[in-house]
Amino acid sequence: MGSTSLPHRLMRRKPVETLLAETGAETDGGELCRSIGLFRLTMLGVGATIGTGIFFILNTAVPDAGPAVVVSFVLAGITAGLTALCYAEFASAIPVAGSSYSYAYATLGEIVAYGVGWCLLLEYAVSASAVSVGWGQYLNSLFSDLFGWRMPNTLSAPPGEGGLVNIPAMVLVALCVLLLLRGASESATANAAMVGVKLVVLGLFVAVGLTGFSGDHLTPFAPLGIAGISVAASSIFFSYIGLDSVSTAGEEVHNPRRTLPLAIMLALLIVTTVYVLVALAAVGAQQWQRFEGQEADLAAILRDLTGATWPSAVLAAGAIISIFSVTLVVLYGQTRILFAMARDGMLPGIFHRIHPRTLVPVHNTLIVGAFVALLAGFVPLTVLAHLTSMGTLVAFAVVSAGVIVLRRTQPGLPRGFTVPLYPVTPVLSVVFCLYLIRGLPPVTFLLFAIWLTAAAVVYFTYSVRHSRLRDAPPNPAPATTATEEP
Repeated sequence: MGSTSLPHRLMRRKPVETLLAETGAETDGGELCRSIGLFRLTMLGVGATIGTGIFFILNTAVPDAGPAVVVSFVLAGITAGLTALCYAEFASAIPVAGSSYSYAYATLGEIVAYGVGWCLLLEYAVSASAVSVGWGQYLNSLFSDLFGWRMPNTLSAPPGEGGLVNIPAMVLVALCVLLLLRGASESATANAAMVGVKLVVLGLFVAVGLTGFSGDHLTPFAPLGIAGISVAASSIFFSYIGLDSVSTAGEEVHNPRRTLPLAIMLALLIVTTVYVLVALAAVGAQQWQRFEGQEADLAAILRDLTGATWPSAVLAAGAIISIFSVTLVVLYGQTRILFAMARDGMLPGIFHRIHPRTLVPVHNTLIVGAFVALLAGFVPLTVLAHLTSMGTLVAFAVVSAGVIVLRRTQPGLPRGFTVPLYPVTPVLSVVFCLYLIRGLPPVTFLLFAIWLTAAAVVYFTYSVRHSRLRDAPPNPAPATTATEEP
């Protein structure tokens, strides 16, 4: 295990030079294939985000905030924007696959990085499950409009929501896994096409929804007060995890120092604009009390406004495609984080093995797919959404704090982008994240504590003894670490 003491092992940091060398950031020749450009990377961010929040979260967020859910989306967007600036600086300085985990490893030490890694596992696996849970709802809406038939609830909803198993969600995860196994470039191309479809469909919803807009539906604007707005913002914040997904592609992007920060900011701009427009059209088209329950999805709003089935059928089809793309990108991000953690010895080597032809972590992808499919099939949506928000917010807060640390410890490190108004921006990002965490239900804190306890057990029984830095001094000199062969 090495001669260094336990406190030193817990705080050891991975040199930035080692991260860059082993991932080929400077030579364009790492373990993974660099095949993604700015457009497809931006679409990865948009694809991982739009669909998570808008297509079904309004049913749970509007009852909390009323018409002021629009403000909730803006508040969550501001928090995401502050964090996005911090992500952009990190991504331009350390363009690697591990995202927040790798950033924390380089700045805050191994034990913090490991905790962040587990937050990311919670964020990605649970959010993929949460998104896929809603797929059956829109399949039923489309089937009802086109054929007058619906799948029985026992086979299209999880326990606790009127069903026994959510088979459509499990099928969706399986289809995404099959596409991911073909390669990152193919997955990014398919995602870009699906994002185009979802943007057109949401544009249709806004156009039709505004024809039924009534100012009376916005009164009272905030019936549950500031507390309701805060609770809704906390619950919908997980809809912004697409920004984090962009940074997980750090080792598969051309010119990452420029491409990563630019894609993050473009994705944030597109996503926030679409969210606010759709939320405004939705709450303006019907009374906010009607959003409680699955019957009040966006397709149902269009059906009520037009009296016809074709607009809602189009929207339901768009939601089906949209949720597919979200699940695809989130699964992609999950596998790349596990890949980075296994490369560092934090997890078993099976998560680091890649296929020699496709350069895809096949075993990693299959394991993640099986875990997410089980969650989607048997766990209710509300529990999944709140857990995702917790994992996301904790990871975002650590990244923001890490920017301050990296500025102090390595001020001369080349950066393709720097956070404006430093240090105000990262400090505000941490404050906003903590504020939204405060609004989460108590049961979420309990489940999160159980999750971190499980992480600690794995770390002290496995990871601390298998870390590639186990024999390194507490502040190791820059070095190049050889990567594991497939």
